[in-house]
Amino acid sequence: MTDCIFCKIISGDIPGDIVYQDDDVLAFRDLTPQAPMHVLVIPKKHISTINDIQPEDAALIGKMFLAAQQVAKEEGYTERGYRTVMNCNAEAGQSVFHIHLHVLAGRAMHWPPG
Repeated sequence: MTDCIFCKIISGDIPGDIVYQDDDVLAFRDLTPQAPMHVLVIPKKHISTINDIQPEDAALIGKMFLAAQQVAKEEGYTERGYRTVMNCNAEAGQSVFHIHLHVLAGRAMHWPPG
């Protein structure tokens, strides 16, 4: 999608502080972090919302979580703990309509989330 900010990061048209990348996913630091570590993991394939995920995307979604695990490991948070969050649509907090997995760590996380 030409107007998607995350697609522009994937293409290199907009810089991002990339911490992980493979053929299918990209992970970069959030511009407005909500924790000492706040990374977004996105698929390189544009999928607007969780509602748009198709059965053939199942492996891709799994790769997003494996990337989150790798980032947490590289940042030293696998034992301390980290949170993954994916929002769906505006009322749930989704502001960029390209699915993205938030990976947060480095502070105590409370339940329920806000």
